[in-house]
Amino acid sequence: MSTTTAAADPVARLDAALGDPGEGGRVAAEADAGERFPAEACARLDAAGLAAYYVPVAHGGRLDDHEMLLRLLRTVARRDVTAAVAHAKTYLGAAPVWVAADRPQARTVAAAVLAGDPVGWALSEPDHGADLLNGACTAAPQPGGYRLTGVKWPVNNATRADLLTVLARTGDGGARGHSLFLFDKAAAPAGSWRELPKVATHGIRGADISGVEFTGADVPASARIGAEGTGVETVLRALQLTRTMCASLSLGAGEHALRLTARFVAGRVIQRRPLIERPFHASVLGRAAAHLAAVEAATIVACRGIHSLTAELSVLSAATKALAPTLVDSVLADLAELLGARSFLTGVHEHGAFQKLRRDHQVVAIFDGSTPVNRAGLVQQFPRLVRGWASRGADPDGLREAVQERTPPRPLDTGALTLLSRRGCSVVQSLPDLAATLTGVPAALATALCGDLDELHARMALARPAARPAMVAYELAAAYELGFAAAASLHLWAAGQDRHRGEPLWEDALWLRAALQALRSRIAATLRLPQPPAADDDERLAHVVADAARTGAPVTPFGDPVPGAPGGR
Repeated sequence: MSTTTAAADPVARLDAALGDPGEGGRVAAEADAGERFPAEACARLDAAGLAAYYVPVAHGGRLDDHEMLLRLLRTVARRDVTAAVAHAKTYLGAAPVWVAADRPQARTVAAAVLAGDPVGWALSEPDHGADLLNGACTAAPQPGGYRLTGVKWPVNNATRADLLTVLARTGDGGARGHSLFLFDKAAAPAGSWRELPKVATHGIRGADISGVEFTGADVPASARIGAEGTGVETVLRALQLTRTMCASLSLGAGEHALRLTARFVAGRVIQRRPLIERPFHASVLGRAAAHLAAVEAATIVACRGIHSLTAELSVLSAATKALAPTLVDSVLADLAELLGARSFLTGVHEHGAFQKLRRDHQVVAIFDGSTPVNRAGLVQQFPRLVRGWASRGADPDGLREAVQERTPPRPLDTGALTLLSRRGCSVVQSLPDLAATLTGVPAALATALCGDLDELHARMALARPAARPAMVAYELAAAYELGFAAAASLHLWAAGQDRHRGEPLWEDALWLRAALQALRSRIAATLRLPQPPAADDDERLAHVVADAARTGAPVTPFGDPVPGAPGGR
């Protein structure tokens, strides 16, 4: 990346503002050991203007491209997942406002966020968790407004945030029995609410994971977000945005772990040979890089799809949110085996960064709907996905924009967010047409993947949606996520092969071959199909990644270099 380009790139500016990664790692390790909030890191993020990217341009912020927000949050997470969670929670808390609030409410929240004030999202309850339809927190109507009563716990930013978006029961329950409210602590009557103590956590130890109890807190009618009874619908629409963006945490953690391990494997000499020269170590490292590349591809397409495939986001977001933390947890487990004792010791090997990021990342699978919750959401859409695959239905214009990474997207129309995708999933359903345009190895990979997906959709057609899907349906949803990542990889490769010509990861379609091999192997294992023929791309990929980790170049096909790196785009 040239000096001029770096100066103009918000990601490079943010990375520079965060300072020396080594010193940042030391500070993060000390804060983690003391379970202290990452105040220094968050102050740097505030000073760098990251909060402006949580606010849409229409409300005075800089958010007009969710791929850019993905890159920014990933940049923070590859240094410290705790800091990323602590700061970015404001985007999650404000998302329902951007989706459904009136302009005065949106201006209020935008002004607070731009001033550096955190915002929290109070959804979970002690006895109900993610079961939103059975929440016990109530908002009883009264003259001029509502009275909030009940507990929201655990909630990120519950103590530090002055503004909370609160889901509360306004009727007899059910889909139309809840509403969303913007709760302002400063405006609420004294003694009508209290903050609950911080909860001790295994990972993200310093984050503000606490809660709030309402004991008859009066809020005006103007605090309601959207019409009464639309709270659950608004939450589900906003979750499509936040679930997609949660993948930035997985990408950041995965990239950090890959760089740590690649440097170790390349530099650790045993019996006069670096570990990377041993087939086992190189294969494991390469396979981890392949899986991370697949997660990256799925996430980029989903983030860009927020703008161009908005009506399909219920599928894209669920697939991405289930896939990213699952695959990255698997990547971290494999890399831990290569690091050995250094994977769980504190204060050893770059301040014990690996054991911290591995603990921190475990929470991502729980955020904004757990993996089973997202897979259940996919199962409910099986009939539409099966019909879409059979008809090859797709939105060609939206798909074209979704795979043109790092290009300005169309403005987001939040009114196009729907709870179910009528078309299905253009990324997957267009794969046969894409395969017909490819040549060589990519064509063979795409054709083989189409065969896998034919079998997958045939089985999906036999799985009937239900309130409590059978275990086989969850397994099919897991396979669909992998197919989505594989299709996204092929689309991005086809669209970007000329732009990335000459980059080591793209030479001879290296990353694509390795990613497709890894994904198809997982699909085959899930569906109990014969394994695809073995390939030898992992060892070669490992050496490319090790060189990139040494120089600071990107370790994934669409990644960014580290600060001051001589390599990279």
